[in-house]
Amino acid sequence: MADLPTWIITSINIITLIVMLFGLFGLIMPVFPGLVIIWLAALGFGILGGFSAGGWGFFIVITVLMLIGNISDGILMAKKALEHGAAKASLVLAAIVSVLVSLIFSPIGGLIAAPIALYLSEKNQGHTKEEATAITKGLMVGWGWAFVLRVAIGIIMIILWTIWM
Repeated sequence: MADLPTWIITSINIITLIVMLFGLFGLIMPVFPGLVIIWLAALGFGILGGFSAGGWGFFIVITVLMLIGNISDGILMAKKALEHGAAKASLVLAAIVSVLVSLIFSPIGGLIAAPIALYLSEKNQGHTKEEATAITKGLMVGWGWAFVLRVAIGIIMIILWTIWM
């Protein structure tokens, strides 16, 4: 990238950072693929700027972090609900409802629909109101921890990119 004019290098850096920050702030919504967007920005940076030996190393670490963040996201949410006695079928139903409502209405609608679907499914499975509420709270606690983890990983990914550039 050293052979490109300074204004192009600066433009690539600024656009990459803007896309990464968009991905980071988008992590507020659980169904938003913020870590993937940060990763795509890093990929674009590497393609436009040419991957050096060190660049490949940074990109591999950024890729691994993105995968860990995306996989652990669902695991944390499900784990907390399962600890409180959730049925796996209820979790699958809540996830499907969340995605469908997010696509039809908005991600905020999906945020609201998933716990409601989980609660109703658990009530339908024979849990008491208190048990279904505890299971739903478990899911929400898992969402909270997943959010903290995704944001931390997103910040680390962006820091690694700033070192790489």
